[in-house]
Amino acid sequence: MDPRRTGATVELLQALIRSACVNDGTAGSGGESRNVDLLEPVVSLPGVDVERFEAAPGRVSLVARLEGRDKSAPSLCLMAHTDVVPVDPEGWSRDPFGGELVDGEVWGRGAVDMLNLTSSMAVAFAGLASRGFKPRGDLIYFAVADEESGSEYGARWMADHHVDAIRADDVLTETGGLHVGRPESPTLGVMVAEKGVAWRRVRVRGTPGHGSAPFRSDNALVKAAAVIQRLAEYKAPPRFHELWRGQVDSLADGGHIDEETRVALLDENRIDDALAAMPESSPARHLHACSHTTVSPNGTVGATKTNVIPGVVDLLVDIRTLPGEGASEVEQHLRGALGDLADQVEVTPVLSNASSISRMDTPLWDSLSRAVGRAFPGAGLRPQLGVGFTDGRIYRELGAVVYGAGLFSPTINPAEFRRRFHGNDERIDVESLGLTTQLWGDVVTDLLG
Repeated sequence: MDPRRTGATVELLQALIRSACVNDGTAGSGGESRNVDLLEPVVSLPGVDVERFEAAPGRVSLVARLEGRDKSAPSLCLMAHTDVVPVDPEGWSRDPFGGELVDGEVWGRGAVDMLNLTSSMAVAFAGLASRGFKPRGDLIYFAVADEESGSEYGARWMADHHVDAIRADDVLTETGGLHVGRPESPTLGVMVAEKGVAWRRVRVRGTPGHGSAPFRSDNALVKAAAVIQRLAEYKAPPRFHELWRGQVDSLADGGHIDEETRVALLDENRIDDALAAMPESSPARHLHACSHTTVSPNGTVGATKTNVIPGVVDLLVDIRTLPGEGASEVEQHLRGALGDLADQVEVTPVLSNASSISRMDTPLWDSLSRAVGRAFPGAGLRPQLGVGFTDGRIYRELGAVVYGAGLFSPTINPAEFRRRFHGNDERIDVESLGLTTQLWGDVVTDLLG
């Protein structure tokens, strides 16, 4: 690792965190232009073509392109988002937007998701451009807005309005690079697929009235409480996909689960009991999401005044689907959860994207494998399913090969690391920042050199 590049990544990450580009799902939030203002001078170097794209006021994405010397050669995009999710400061040990460097870790919202990659990709891209690297095919750095709320003002908007500016054959984005094997036989995860997303608005109707006379009232909030309870208690049946065995085997190979648990996790009749028996510190939550469609009621809209019995309450429901599931399967899950209440609600799609996957017999996979091997000799790559959506899904729709990658310190506990996504005390260690910055440079020079 180059200490100067690592230091540059740390400083840029701290600045991006302090910009506080919080995306709460409303059009006026995000303010990603602030982070673009920080990134643009980093990548604006001789030979680099830089453009800004504004989908709505303040919702800016940045595209930097180092033109390839062979127009017929495949292109590579390093894609990272610049927005972060909201935070509850009371749950944090430090200022969530302080970007503090404490005991070798950078703290703050976005340190893990995914400003660590946004900064490391920018520094790696700039390092290549500054030393006069001439790629075989185009090298693109894409700092994109609005990933955290469905991409309406980011990658989706760019694909609909400026697709030629971002089109690429290969894409590296979030997230992978966690060590899942034993030290003597290291294996690192690479996200080659992701679950589908099916956000739904579930409307519950009642009869408005005065809160002082609730007897025999038709209170939409009370009905909504029953709907929420059923959604929360719903247990979708397990369903195994082509990557499942590999994910379970990697945990067993790494000593994270014993042989009895491994066998149980590969049995559809035993997996739920096995997951329930695993301790809180285990990867049980992640494994459940990888093997089940999940339904999570996460918000309400409509009950706003203390003395008014609400007539309408909307529930915001986050459904994540497995490969092969579409709108009809989502409807079946909702009916299975709600039972006799299913016909008493109105369901409206908010965001719908099917699960997507990229093949692994590609030059990008080979370059990624060689680059990882430089840092950790003998390490192999393990394909994995991501349980959250990324902007990679939009590139897969465009025909690109997309991998969620990275290179993190072997000291990081995968289960603990995953809890930092959208969680309290989000932070990333300096060693991982240096390793990942080096990874991007190694992959680019191997693939496009």
